[in-house]
Amino acid sequence: MLGLRPTMAEPAGLVDSPATALDATRSVEALLEQVLDAQLCQAREVDPVFAGDVAERVAGLIRRGGKRLRTAFVWCGWRAAGGAGDTTALLRTGAALELLQACALIHDDVMDGSPLRRGGPAVHVELARLHRAARTTGSSDAFGACAAVLAGDLALTWADDLMTETALRSPHGSHLYDEWRAMRGEMVAGQYRDLYAQATGSSDVDEALTVATLKSARYTVERPLTLGASLAGADPRVLGALRSAGRCAGLAFQLRDDLLGAFGDPSLTGKPVDEDLRSRKLTYLLAVAVELADASGDDAAAEALAPGTAHRSQLAVERMRAALERTGARAVTESKIVELAAMSLRHFEQTGAEASVRREFASLLERATGVAMDRTEEHV
Repeated sequence: MLGLRPTMAEPAGLVDSPATALDATRSVEALLEQVLDAQLCQAREVDPVFAGDVAERVAGLIRRGGKRLRTAFVWCGWRAAGGAGDTTALLRTGAALELLQACALIHDDVMDGSPLRRGGPAVHVELARLHRAARTTGSSDAFGACAAVLAGDLALTWADDLMTETALRSPHGSHLYDEWRAMRGEMVAGQYRDLYAQATGSSDVDEALTVATLKSARYTVERPLTLGASLAGADPRVLGALRSAGRCAGLAFQLRDDLLGAFGDPSLTGKPVDEDLRSRKLTYLLAVAVELADASGDDAAAEALAPGTAHRSQLAVERMRAALERTGARAVTESKIVELAAMSLRHFEQTGAEASVRREFASLLERATGVAMDRTEEHV
């Protein structure tokens, strides 16, 4: 077995079992600080320019936060499968997921041309500004995009290093790594399907759900649940229930994100509210609106939602938003989120988890989907 490098030393005070999912996320925050400090030290030894320009920006994005929902779902999966005692592997798994999330966000922002992330400039925007400030030759935007791809790759490397070391130390490491490996492939497939749908101008509901499942639902909820359960040696019955619960919850999470992308407050979301509409990104919300517009003969809505303009004006965006409301697509999407959240909770109950764990999961569902969940003893 490979030994852990000194850069991955165990943080003090993190080996006791967190009492709640919130405790787990707090512990992972502390672990991430140690991991990032160690990785930055190593990057500086490799090359100070690379460390300052790239590695520190990756660390900065991670430190700007996020919901840390994936860590909480790892904890729920672990507890649902009977996990107890030393949580070192659980916390490392949560930290690895946060590093992987940074990779996904950096690359996604490059592909979508998104200027903001977590309330600050996206990494490719920061790197383009660095290029302009240095008054070097060539396109600053191209430099920023290329350097950001490397930044995302670096975050993925950090995530893989941490997960590999965790799997090597775990008695259930092979199952843990199988889940991790599958998740990485799904993320790439989902990102490609997103790009493909954008290029073809698709409005298909099933395709929108496929993209949402691969790109978001599985790696946001389903795989974190099964990663946690794998650490506890879960049996196939529990894993199956968690997969179903996670897929429903993950889809509900993505559909809520789609609504926020069209109707949300950028001061709360940390990213532009009109971005998905301006680029006509294929979402369940959009696909349902197109379907309803065609069925009702609403030609004005169909025209507003049709593919065509590569980068839409603010007036065109407002027309799209009005069409999403008028066709009833917003209401349909809200109803779908409620339905999926309820299904997720029912599937989670099939794991046989303790009532306290079921309540934690219901609370997480509420945070992820915006749906008020019934957490009374009768239902959990």
